[in-house]
Amino acid sequence: MEKYDITRIKQRFGIIGNAPELIRSIDIAVQVAPTDLSVLISGESGVGKEVLPQIIHQFSSRKHGVYIAVNCGAIPEGTIDSELFGHEKGSFTGAYESRKGYFEVANNGTIFLDEVAELPLSTQVRLLRVLETGEFIRVGSSKVIKTDVRVIAATNVDIQNAIQKGNFREDLFYRLSSVPIEVPPLRHRKEDIPILFRKFAVDFAERNRMPSITLTEEAMDMLINYRWPGNIRQLKNIVEQISIIEEKRLITADVMRTYLPDYNEMKLPALYDTVDQKTFATEREILYKILFDMRNDVNELKKLVHNNLLKDHSEKEIHKGAPHVIPKVFEDIVPIEQEERLKRKFEYPRNDGDGIQDTQEIVEESLSLADKEIELIRKALEKHHGKRKHAAGELGISERTLYRKIKEYNIE
Repeated sequence: MEKYDITRIKQRFGIIGNAPELIRSIDIAVQVAPTDLSVLISGESGVGKEVLPQIIHQFSSRKHGVYIAVNCGAIPEGTIDSELFGHEKGSFTGAYESRKGYFEVANNGTIFLDEVAELPLSTQVRLLRVLETGEFIRVGSSKVIKTDVRVIAATNVDIQNAIQKGNFREDLFYRLSSVPIEVPPLRHRKEDIPILFRKFAVDFAERNRMPSITLTEEAMDMLINYRWPGNIRQLKNIVEQISIIEEKRLITADVMRTYLPDYNEMKLPALYDTVDQKTFATEREILYKILFDMRNDVNELKKLVHNNLLKDHSEKEIHKGAPHVIPKVFEDIVPIEQEERLKRKFEYPRNDGDGIQDTQEIVEESLSLADKEIELIRKALEKHHGKRKHAAGELGISERTLYRKIKEYNIE
């Protein structure tokens, strides 16, 4: 697709930004629009996933049909089936008349299921049947109803993790993700942050008939280098807060710091920028890999020491009661004052056999990701005296995610 076309699409749907990852997401949405394939849009909360389904619908053959956006996380579990598939009169308490569901109303149109991972398992089964056969049954009815609906879903959670925990059906995931689209977080679109800031500041000033705020160079650098866990939604909220609260229209770094209290704590080490990190889970995998490599190095050192012991034993034909020596591998790196202690550590056991007994106990290190995650969370909480906000910043995750992890692992 040509750049000119992408520019027109961004103008039409109010998309701001020129980051390559964002352009790629729009490009995929336009290309898949003429088909009837299901699309799964993934991305963190607040990145603007709701715009892509509208693009897909408007560039499809169903653009004259009904477009319905459903927030699955906002509908109570007891009524979600009725909302999506309808119900018959008297099918449950309060069902005073029959009602069509969204899949019946949106026939020949498009349904956007936001936060699809929040659907109950029983509803996931019904949705899978619609995707496979185009059929569903109203609550309290036995009549099969046909529908022709294009389904677009979105989620801000790790679906693979939800599948492993049994919270999401794997077969439904593959049905929904015929074409996956990932919307990049704001911290991966640093070149777009100044543009977004000016847009939000000018729009708010025009609506409220006040001068627009501007930033000093240092304040703008703070915005660009901030991690933005709430993404575009958080940036817009902060711009509006500053616009209405601050009297001065030129915002300095000191003023900006009051609206980004965790700015310094959320700055990550160099390792984060050298690798394409997108989630806290990926950071853990790197840490575990380093620990695992260190463990392998230790095991290799043990083998080297053992081989040197055997070599010395063979060359010097050590007899019972003979003086013992420190392996040569340590000769250049061990201080003299530690020689006696190392002699005792690597001393051969006195026995009547010809073999060498390994008296060193090897403790296997736990490689469980869950154990390591619990350990890191506890250390962060101890370091910050139980303050979850600061501990979450230390770990590079949101406070909400940390709270969920604490509840999940029952960490006190």
